[in-house]
Amino acid sequence: MMFLFTIVTFIIYRVSKKVHTKWNLFFFHPLLLAPILLIILISVTHVTADQYLADTKWLTHLLGPATVAFAVPIYKHLKIIKKYVGTIIISITSGSLVAIFSTYGLSKLFHLKYDFITSMLPRSITTPIAIEVSKEIGGLPTLTTVFVIITGIIGSIVGPSVIKGLSIKTPIAKGLALGMGAHGAGTNKAFEYGNQEATFSSLAMIFAALITLIWGALLIPPLMHFSV
Repeated sequence: MMFLFTIVTFIIYRVSKKVHTKWNLFFFHPLLLAPILLIILISVTHVTADQYLADTKWLTHLLGPATVAFAVPIYKHLKIIKKYVGTIIISITSGSLVAIFSTYGLSKLFHLKYDFITSMLPRSITTPIAIEVSKEIGGLPTLTTVFVIITGIIGSIVGPSVIKGLSIKTPIAKGLALGMGAHGAGTNKAFEYGNQEATFSSLAMIFAALITLIWGALLIPPLMHFSV
């Protein structure tokens, strides 16, 4: 069984991407279709979640290097980044705050339990760091991963429509919006616009994770103490 589900997961994801490319419908999005197909496969083969996670742990370990790889386009456009560094910092810092407080507000509005709130708060940053933040604040990493994926899917689907509807033209605005709103999935979508958009999206995703780590230490514990 070693590596079997790693290979199967990779194949299913590649097939899902081809399906989404051919029929560009939101319910064929790879991050939505692939998990559904995997759940069906695991259920049919009677494989436990622990068995599947153990067999695909290598994919989880690769999330870190994959995130670091987003630094490549940042390095290529370093001059442009330096020019807009003030705008970038203000935008990402504001976006991170909005993500935390909006998530907390909606969680309280729907009277969600403590575990759900702590698991949802890091949803707007990339998976490897979101998992660590979730652990630090007492959340459930597996549940956090689900919320991160859902956020990425919705952001990458809705994002282009928002950009078009608001007539956002500049690469920096498009990239920062997609990276902050949909992290990895948004960055993948940003590549469809161009290299500069992908650069700023990568930057937003990485800096949002770092800034959220700071906000997580300063803001989330008091918020959760208030919720108890």
